[in-house]
Amino acid sequence: MHNFDAKLLALLRGASRVAILTGAGISAESGLPTFRGPGGWWRNYRAEDLATPEAFERDPRLVWEWYRHRRAQVQQHLPNAGHSALAEMQRRAGHLTLVTQCVDRYHQQAGARGVIELHGNLIESRCLQCGAQTEGATEIWRDGLPYCACGGLRRPAVVWFGESLPGAALQQAFRAAEECDIFFSIGTSALVYPAAHLPHLARDAGAAIVEINPEKTPLTPQAHWFLQGRAGEILPGLVQAFS
Repeated sequence: MHNFDAKLLALLRGASRVAILTGAGISAESGLPTFRGPGGWWRNYRAEDLATPEAFERDPRLVWEWYRHRRAQVQQHLPNAGHSALAEMQRRAGHLTLVTQCVDRYHQQAGARGVIELHGNLIESRCLQCGAQTEGATEIWRDGLPYCACGGLRRPAVVWFGESLPGAALQQAFRAAEECDIFFSIGTSALVYPAAHLPHLARDAGAAIVEINPEKTPLTPQAHWFLQGRAGEILPGLVQAFS
């Protein structure tokens, strides 16, 4: 059982606005492989070789085969105790904004509301012709490729390497960081920008920074509290302690 600083618990109880950023680490606790881990390879391809506009233009069938594999991985696993604890924290906190770099939608599956998806999600696809973005159930598959009702080819609704993050989501995340009293960075490498800028933005605006991660990151020296460990082990106890 983790022993939490009384000052941290008091701050959580009194916070009017809380912002949380989660990264691939929280999904890895559910069993999903990360891009940079040993599970990041597929058929001798690196994720970085497939998750690009150029790869899709060159061989959309290959890219879609990989994304169907990733969708299957998401369906084979479940949200973990960390996801559930964050959803419970959101229910108990006055105003909590959850921002994620994850694309599995486990936060929503665990009950979180209004999740800001910086990198999109694996569940939906977007039509390259009409722009409609819907869940995979509406995809019309022919010859290994999904099409829209309008006849246009669909692509995964994720942000690929070399693409800009969705502007509206990024602005919402920036605003949440600037307005919060306490900012949590959970399961992130603190290396991928612009998401890695969020805790610094929050700190500059006067927020307390809490990092939860098994290993130290470049953010650790800037954090007011570093809770070392897995999100699924730390967060349930934290929610129980401050409630």
